[in-house]
Amino acid sequence: MALIIGMNSGSSFDGIDAVLAEISIAPDGHPAKPKFIDGIAYPWRDDVAQLVLRGFANELSIFELTRLNYVAGAVYAEAARALLDKTSVRPEDVQVIGVDGQTIYQEPPDHAGMRALPKDVSLVDQWLNGPYPCGLQIGEASLIAAFTNITTVTQFRPADHAFGGTGAPLMQYLDFVAFRDVAPLLTLNIGGIANCHLVNRDRSKMMAFDTGPGNVMLDHAARKLFQRAYDPDGMLAAQGQVQADMLADLMGHPYFQRKPPRSAWRLDFGAAYADGMLEKYATRRAEDLMATFCAFTADAIVKSINDYIPDLSGLNVLIASGGGVRNKTLMQMLQARLPKHMRLTTSDEYGIPAQFKEAIKFATLGFATLEHFADNIPACSGASQFNILGKIALAPRYARGIN
Repeated sequence: MALIIGMNSGSSFDGIDAVLAEISIAPDGHPAKPKFIDGIAYPWRDDVAQLVLRGFANELSIFELTRLNYVAGAVYAEAARALLDKTSVRPEDVQVIGVDGQTIYQEPPDHAGMRALPKDVSLVDQWLNGPYPCGLQIGEASLIAAFTNITTVTQFRPADHAFGGTGAPLMQYLDFVAFRDVAPLLTLNIGGIANCHLVNRDRSKMMAFDTGPGNVMLDHAARKLFQRAYDPDGMLAAQGQVQADMLADLMGHPYFQRKPPRSAWRLDFGAAYADGMLEKYATRRAEDLMATFCAFTADAIVKSINDYIPDLSGLNVLIASGGGVRNKTLMQMLQARLPKHMRLTTSDEYGIPAQFKEAIKFATLGFATLEHFADNIPACSGASQFNILGKIALAPRYARGIN
């Protein structure tokens, strides 16, 4: 058994979740389902958070963004140390920290453009002038490793991008590890962006794709309309009426014309798009706007499931995780829209706390990377082959030749 730490700060950017878990290798040679031990929610400092938000809006110079990468690494190191203090675990007893870093920018692949490239196109032109994906996650791994004394694996997405994969979502590897023995089944993660995963023991039959907005527009509207960080329990949305014309307008977003494998980011459903809709429907009650944004998330999820999961008849449960599961109104809307035979539940029922599943995902990916497992799934991301994800910063305690 190995102790592993995972940390996540996603597209909702509502703090850092840090978890301690235990993992081993199963008889079939793959990692066994991780066992959650403990977790914390660690806040971003306000002054740092403002810089990250400016980064989302492309308002930082390259010099400012460079320093912010180090600052974010220090924040993650502090979060990991807070978790170690809470659990009284020594750094030398932890094999790895897995943390993707805070995504600042994400550009999905243009699959049609990739197929149209001439066979002799240079590697440089695949990215310089071409359709291959890219992204930027900040949180300097060397700082995390240095100030925790634990080997740290970060930036999991570029290794999938290298072979034309979307690099997002990444939940599918944890789902394979945790649920392959009870698959096929369907999972859903509702973070800032929501994503759905069809899990199968045969990875070539798996699927994963972003369905559209999760909490990102809801949280933005709560801040804008009610001066709240989010809508607790969905109580604001529960007081409103869904506006049919606005919902139809939202469902006309061009994102829904993209076919899986696909990924979304704040450029699709972030502040600019949300503000445009709030301005267009400014005469509606604030609670009605919240209810409509909530219905938009639910409709986008169910539309994506109905459109792209090939056979729902044998899938009797949808296992949800992420911060969105705490929104009771959203969960009620989801259950009402799902096929009648499909029960909505949370990953807590399966021993994985819904709040911390994304952090457990990165702990598992970090472990898999150190153990040289192929931890991308080409059938999910569209990558042309399997790869080992992540960049490794070794703990100082492994340094040799000092004396």
